[in-house]
Amino acid sequence: MESVGSSAAAVGNGDMGSQRALSLVPERLQRREQERQLEMERRKQKRQDQEVEEEKSDFFVAAFARERAAVEELLEDGESVEQLEKAAARLQGLQKLINDSVMFLASYDLRQGQEALARLQAALAQRRQELQPKKRFAFKTRRKDAVSVSKVDTAPDARAVEDILAAPPPLQEKGGSGSSWVFGFSGLESQTLEKRAEELHQRDVLLTELSNCTVKLYGNPNTLRLTKARNCTVLCGPVSTSVFLEDCSDCALAVACQQLRVHTTRDTRIFLQVTSRAIVEDCSGIQFSPYTWSYSGIDKDFEASGLDRSKSNWNKVDDFNWLARDVASPNWSILPEDERMIQWD
Repeated sequence: MESVGSSAAAVGNGDMGSQRALSLVPERLQRREQERQLEMERRKQKRQDQEVEEEKSDFFVAAFARERAAVEELLEDGESVEQLEKAAARLQGLQKLINDSVMFLASYDLRQGQEALARLQAALAQRRQELQPKKRFAFKTRRKDAVSVSKVDTAPDARAVEDILAAPPPLQEKGGSGSSWVFGFSGLESQTLEKRAEELHQRDVLLTELSNCTVKLYGNPNTLRLTKARNCTVLCGPVSTSVFLEDCSDCALAVACQQLRVHTTRDTRIFLQVTSRAIVEDCSGIQFSPYTWSYSGIDKDFEASGLDRSKSNWNKVDDFNWLARDVASPNWSILPEDERMIQWD
């Protein structure tokens, strides 16, 4: 009898085990169905996001082309200051359009838009120069307080300026030593140099052949070019469009801008805020860190620049000499946090 009872108990336990196993089957099927539904939703969302980005991109291309044509027409027919100011206002709109579209535009479309904008801004600067009275081009019009730094405001000769401005981002205008649209410092050593906001506003700034200098640019330039600098510190307020470095070494640069390009430069620290991706080419030892310079009036200069302070791609860099996607470029790196605390003043 005991044997029969034991057998019955064993059978009963087996039935319970089978029932438990069967009860797990619907749970597994349910989980699989949930996972399938989630995957379908994820793919659907991805398709929708892609469609939205394509729609945004199409809108950008159409809007940019329309505004670009309007600006070109104003510049072509611009025979008055009022017309040029209208062109300048529309250019600011184009700038904002690019800034707001950085996150979804393809790199090629973004680069094309930035270069077109730079050409238009340079064309506007030239038209403004052409409308200025001739007397403004004479060096004798300088204020007396600029006499002590006479070398500072002297731009390089026409050929030097033409050669430097031929590098990207493109600026097609050519200017001699009297050009009013490009100015800065040249050929100086071991000096502290400054420009104030009223001097810099929407000007194209050129710094070249400086050694062991500290340069402080308070205000909102249109563009900034730093070439052939050695062991220099350059601090700059928000730049509306492009910053370009070439043939520099052992420098520190603090700048906020729309785009940054660095060529043939080594061992340089860049404290950066940028709305697009920075570009380096033929460089080594470049280190990036967030933009940390500040001064009285910088908020007003940011507003004038059109830059969005909430957007910064300071650590997103394209190295044109390094095409491997899965391996970090050896030519640039992130500046360690313990080396970012710098007293600029």
